[in-house]
This record gives sequence, C-alpha cells and structure tokens, in this order.
Amino acid sequence: MGLFARARKYDGWLATAFGREGVSAVVVERPADGLPRVLCSSYQAAERPASAEVLEKLGKELQAAARHCSTVLAGGEYQLLSLEAPAVPREELKTAVGWRLKDMLDFPLAEATIDVFDIPGDPNGTQRGSSVFAVAARNSAVSRRQGLYGVCKIGLSVIDIPEMAQRNIATLLETPGRGIAVLSFDGDGGLLTMSFNGELYQARRIDVTLPQLHSPDASQYYDRVTLELQRSFDHFDRQFHFISLSRLMLMTGASDGLHGYLADNLYMPVERLDLNQVFDFSRVAALREPDMQARYFLALGAALREGGMLPGKSEGKGA
Repeated sequence: MGLFARARKYDGWLATAFGREGVSAVVVERPADGLPRVLCSSYQAAERPASAEVLEKLGKELQAAARHCSTVLAGGEYQLLSLEAPAVPREELKTAVGWRLKDMLDFPLAEATIDVFDIPGDPNGTQRGSSVFAVAARNSAVSRRQGLYGVCKIGLSVIDIPEMAQRNIATLLETPGRGIAVLSFDGDGGLLTMSFNGELYQARRIDVTLPQLHSPDASQYYDRVTLELQRSFDHFDRQFHFISLSRLMLMTGASDGLHGYLADNLYMPVERLDLNQVFDFSRVAALREPDMQARYFLALGAALREGGMLPGKSEGKGA
C-alpha cells in the first residue's frame, strides 16, 4: 500500500475504461464552481485484454505518476445484484452479504471480491435502507487489473464499475425532486441506470451493442431495446413508487435512429445525452463530438468519482 504514492499528486482523477476495441483515458478536475473540466484525454486501440504496453503509453501521455488513478471493470468481470439488507452490524455486512450471494453467483464465492452499497428507501416511509447492491468481482479480474497497473508502476486507488460511472454523470443531469434514467451503449452492450438524489436505485444490462446500433440494419434492434426499457420502467415503478422519473437520457454517439424510435414508443421524454451540458471540454475540443463522447463515456463518469468501489492495490481503500 502506498508503493507508488510518494510523488505529489495533481488535483483531479485519471480514469481508464477498457473496452472491446481499445482503452480510453481522461483526466477530470472538479473546480469549486463551474462544470467539471476535462484536462486531457487519450485513446489506444487494443483488443481485450489490453497489454501493459498500452496502459504504459497512456500513463506517460497523461502523467499518470502524478495523478490519482481509477479504472472501470468490464461487464463480464463482475456481477451487480440487489438484495434485502441483512440485519447485522455494518462491519459484518460484507460477510453476511457474501453468504447470501453464494448461490446467486455464476462463479464460486471463494473466488469473489465483494463490495456493498445501500439502496435508500422511501424517505417518507417506515423502512429505510432495507435493500443493498452487492458487487461481486472475480478475484482474477481484480488481480489482473491491479497487476497491470503494478507492472506499469501506476498507482491505482480505486476499481469501479460501469453502473457507478454512469450514475456519476446522471447526477449532473438530475432535475431536483425527480429521478433520471440514462441509457448508454458500448461494445459490451447497453446499460440502463435509474438514479435519484445522486443514488443508484436500479441497473439493467441490454444485449445490444453500440456497433449494432451503428450498423446498416440497426433498426432490427430497436424493438428489443424498447421492450427491455418498458419492462425495466414497470419494475422500477412498482419497486420505487416514491420516485418519478423525469426523462430518459440516451447516449449512442452520432446515431439518432434509436432516439426517434424510443421517443415515439415510450411514455416519458427521451433526450439525446450531450455531455457538453455537464463538462467543460474547452481543453479537449474533440470530446465535443457525439461519437467521441460515446467512446469516452465510462472513463468520464469514473473520473467524476467522489467515493469508490473496490480498493486498488497501491494507494489505499476507496470510500
């Protein structure tokens, strides 16, 4: 712990997201007032799993040795499950949740790194905080990512998940007193999150990828996405009746066919997600473009972190 943390750290976070076709990295600082400012960015094309050479090149380009660094796990490297919170002291929560997950995971519990965070209850109800999200990551995936940073001598503070990165962006888009849904796509598929007051309440994966939505026959996938959204919103309304979703924000890059289809077939407003609304891209003008925003979406969200999920290897534990 602290092996690579002796140098003075600049403000802001350097976050990396490992996609199917490459690794995106950004540095974002949060000024006391004004929008989060993107200081620099870089992308390296690489097949998964990315090599140390790819990360080392990104690290040198973005001065990783002088940054607080986080990374985002890929979709197949963890499971996110919601369950009733065990009635145990807080310090025993992870252990108790682990035993409940034993028969719910698609890999052995002994091979899992587990973290837990609350799903807040109805603030006007009698029960509060009765449910939790459990993140169960494969030890091999966590160790592989830690080892990659260790080989490159880059201090890794936090290992995050896409749902929390997307939640971070959703928080900047919220209407006071209303919940918000965000739907994004990448090479791993679609990710729908629903959040309220800066808290994640529900997340769903959709088996449609960004390349499919950009293909000539993209329209064949629209019904599948719409059906999954309708089911998810119905479930959300039943489970969290005290939250009213104001709109669905859609991140697909420059592709706009899905937007029109969803706007015609969903009961709530559907808007294209333009990150120019919530980030200052004055230093990285390329990120003003929709396709570039889609490429860097998870890295940008992870760089907004204030807490953390799984601890990294070299700089201590996240919140």
